[in-house]
Amino acid sequence: MPQHVPPSLVPPHGTPAALASAGPTRHEAAPRRHRAADPGSPRRIVFLARRDLGNPAAGGSELLVDRIAEGLTAHGHQVTLLCGGPAAHRDYRVVSAGGDAGHFLRARGAFARRIGECDLLVEVCNGMPYLAPLWHHGPTLCLVNHVHTDLWGMRYPAPAARLGRRLEHWALAHNHRRNLKVAVSGSTAQALTRLGVPDEEIRIVHNGVEEPPPAVPRSPGPLFLAMGRLVEYKRIDLLLRLWERVRPVTGGRLVIVGDGPERSALEAMAGPGVTFTGHIGERAKHRLLCRAWLLLHPSLVEGWGLVVMEAAARGTPAIGFDIPGLRDSVEDGVTGLLARGESAFAAHWCALALSAGRRAAMGRAAERRAARYRWAETVRGFRAVAAEAYTRAQAPAAGRAAGPAAGRAAPPGRPAYGGGSAGAGVPATAVRTRAAGAVGAVGVDGAAGAVDGAAGTGRPTGTGSPPGVGGPGGTGGGSAAGGGSAAAEGRALPGVRSAGR
Repeated sequence: MPQHVPPSLVPPHGTPAALASAGPTRHEAAPRRHRAADPGSPRRIVFLARRDLGNPAAGGSELLVDRIAEGLTAHGHQVTLLCGGPAAHRDYRVVSAGGDAGHFLRARGAFARRIGECDLLVEVCNGMPYLAPLWHHGPTLCLVNHVHTDLWGMRYPAPAARLGRRLEHWALAHNHRRNLKVAVSGSTAQALTRLGVPDEEIRIVHNGVEEPPPAVPRSPGPLFLAMGRLVEYKRIDLLLRLWERVRPVTGGRLVIVGDGPERSALEAMAGPGVTFTGHIGERAKHRLLCRAWLLLHPSLVEGWGLVVMEAAARGTPAIGFDIPGLRDSVEDGVTGLLARGESAFAAHWCALALSAGRRAAMGRAAERRAARYRWAETVRGFRAVAAEAYTRAQAPAAGRAAGPAAGRAAPPGRPAYGGGSAGAGVPATAVRTRAAGAVGAVGVDGAAGAVDGAAGTGRPTGTGSPPGVGGPGGTGGGSAAGGGSAAAEGRALPGVRSAGR
């Protein structure tokens, strides 16, 4: 069970052994100086999460925890991450309970043996819960990226999926009753409310984004980018099917960045013009985000969509589905487009690829919006909620009577941390425009008709559905790669609004 201790946590020379319990000291170095934590704030904060950012399967949730932990450490808090699987050295302490799924069962024992006490425990509720309130009775905070309702059925057979859903819902609504919940977006806050979590227990702290390095020139030819873990719910298979309809209209290349269990199957179904890069470094990532014409994000479920904001910071607009999370990170018709079905996704893709002016305008708007989201604001908001949770636990009655604090998500639509200057927030639920009226010179129907014509279907233009893709009232047609799926049969996609709404 590896344990990584940063120099800032190595006890000074002469400290009694009983007090030097932070872990191995073989990497001793001069302690780093950090400012002292504010009085009234929790000093010792423990994050309970499935993975460290150094895990090959790490994603946006792990990046969020890492950025918050780094920021808290810089502000004088003593931070420990208790996780499963492999871990890397950080400026904060990382304790691995070993394994992956099995570490959920070992977390309680690892906490008792390796950590012992803390001022605030942060349970990262990312699907399978730790049920920390059953075994930890100190101040506790719940960090939620998104509720996994639809994902259980995708990953597990029906009995296990039902059990997982019920356990997750019970943990959030009942096991963490009276604990504050930090949601990363208005969409996640609304999902918690639907589970029965009271509004007064929810706070919104948005993800941040790094200040990007100097820009790299845009690709002179069409370059489309998808970036993320190659897992089923990211739906890169759908993107590859749509590429076969879009490519004859737009030309260019489709670059897919990332790795995961679906990679081999995706590479096998990829057609001409598709490149898989696997994992890449930050410099290569920055270059691709700058050069891409569009970021394509066909995910089924998102809490926020961190890569969308990373692209926006480089002036690259995004196309995604009209799902929770992306409704928060994409301002529909302004910084990108949200599709209400597969046919609309393909049409938006063609329309923006063929309209340089509209694409550039959306890119400028996306860059301006991304400038309001920085990790410093995320850390500031999280520290405020952590202090509130700590204070409420010290004086429960006074905490409950104090009324809404800054950053509270009750009721939906109130300002939240992140996304503004001088502490100003953004609405938890954004006003969305109809994408059909915001495409520009090339409309949705026209683009869809162009896709149909290029595919040689003989279908009249303006039907709104590429061949093999179900649309409003369409049959879907199906394809060898997607036969039997809800998308191929023309049924509604979970989490995606119907075209008529």
